[in-house]
Amino acid sequence: MPKVPTSYRAKGLFRGMHFSTIYSAKLRPSPKVLQERERMMLPDQDFLDLDFSFAQNRTSCLVILLHGLEGNAQRTYMKGQAKYANAHGWDACAVNYRGCSGEDNLSYQSYNAGKTDDLDAVIQYILQKNRYNEIALVGFSLGGNLLLKYLGERESIPSEVTKGVAISAPLSLKGSLKRLNERQNWVYRTTFLNHLKKKCRSKMRRFPDRITPSELNKIRTLKDFDDFYTAPAHGFRDAEDYYEKNSSLQFLPRVSVPVLILNALNDSFLSEKCYPFALSEKQKNIYLETPKFGGHVGFHKTPSLYYSEERVLQFLNQQ
Repeated sequence: MPKVPTSYRAKGLFRGMHFSTIYSAKLRPSPKVLQERERMMLPDQDFLDLDFSFAQNRTSCLVILLHGLEGNAQRTYMKGQAKYANAHGWDACAVNYRGCSGEDNLSYQSYNAGKTDDLDAVIQYILQKNRYNEIALVGFSLGGNLLLKYLGERESIPSEVTKGVAISAPLSLKGSLKRLNERQNWVYRTTFLNHLKKKCRSKMRRFPDRITPSELNKIRTLKDFDDFYTAPAHGFRDAEDYYEKNSSLQFLPRVSVPVLILNALNDSFLSEKCYPFALSEKQKNIYLETPKFGGHVGFHKTPSLYYSEERVLQFLNQQ
């Protein structure tokens, strides 16, 4: 499909990439949504915590929400999307990745931008409930890459999975790493790295044979973290191998359901490859929307309503 025109117009300070990103992550009032947690066991005896919220009236439609790096189901962008979906007739399942629900997961592995086996386990778990006829996937940042890879890498997906929306999605993991390493992004990469190293210390205490204090001390960049933890923990040769095999851009030509990619042009996390204009013109299922403003997951309209939240429901409900 050709590039999708956008109606998003940022105002005032929200025209700035960093203000819109930081306000949305740290300053936006938390939307109020009633969530009910379910713990599901994974095939390797680890677990995921799923936070469900429900529409006022019983519905057969469910949206699965996937958070970004070091996020969780309580992030404002997750709760805002769940609240808006519930108000418009969709139940929501906000997934907490391994180790992201406030409790350490049980295995040495955790999550990454391409760990689609856990996403598939969530979908199968929900299908076993035999309640939903239509399931949509909505991912933010890392979660956007995750769902796009899931939709494009498989020979087939469940017929109930009908659409996807990827918001601020790093389609090229290596490209986004390079952007995060730019001077202007030092706050974000430092915050991410501190959170990741804290989790790694916990892993080291429980799995002292897998990573040593000397290795942990060598982690000074996000790529170091992926070299010393992400790659070996999840079966990749090194960080470069992990980025190459899990970047979703290569899987887009095989996506068989309609997908909206909503990536702001002033997103400081995204590289040029995260805006696949030529590909979207050739692929009937890829809808690419690139507002001039919005930063990273920062499509502010009012404190209580974001453009991305409206846009997701518009896309899911269109025929």
